[in-house]
Amino acid sequence: MAELRYRAGKIRNPEVHKIGIIALGSHLENHGPALPIDTDAKIGAHIAFQSALKSGAKFLGVIFPAYELDEIDHGVHVSLETLKNNVIETLNSAKKFLSIEKVIIVNSHGGNIPLMAELWDIEDKTDLIIVFNNKVISTEGPHAGSGELSMAKVLGILDENELENQADVDKYVEVGLHGFKQARINDPNIDEGAVDVEENGVYVDEEYGHQLFNLAIDAVIFDVEKLLDF
Repeated sequence: MAELRYRAGKIRNPEVHKIGIIALGSHLENHGPALPIDTDAKIGAHIAFQSALKSGAKFLGVIFPAYELDEIDHGVHVSLETLKNNVIETLNSAKKFLSIEKVIIVNSHGGNIPLMAELWDIEDKTDLIIVFNNKVISTEGPHAGSGELSMAKVLGILDENELENQADVDKYVEVGLHGFKQARINDPNIDEGAVDVEENGVYVDEEYGHQLFNLAIDAVIFDVEKLLDF
């Protein structure tokens, strides 16, 4: 076997090759008329890829399935158990072929948050140290709202001709999660986001989109640094 030059290229630390970064979003859910159904996956993949470029960590791609709460029916999702098993299978494959020891999961879909409670089992069944990075979810605001629209503008996946229709929450009930009454009752944060869109509409600000991406990428790079010291 060839002796790999782990110090070659622009990397912060040769140990970074033991760290993988993978995106976890959603490929199949409505985001209003201005955004594609795989918006979350594309946002998460961009954050994960840019973080890997800047840190030297391995980019592991994107996990395909996604979970969502039963009371939010705006796409095609799988059970939490199916998602967990797929994550375990995917990470075990990465460990086998790429010799990674630590992983950062970049989550860009709010419905996946319950997976955090399963991390202990995922770590046990992969023998990996895992960080679940949720920064973009905590900063982007309401579903299919101004934050996602602004990031989509940066990525070039926004249909600006449909912007005037994006805030028609009676027609596009997923925007701000306006139409999911039980979810709004169960979670005050969801209700707050829905009210925001109802009262203020949506907007696109490309500079804001860049700021959101930079915050998320910096958070992942910080996780890389912590794992290097672990």
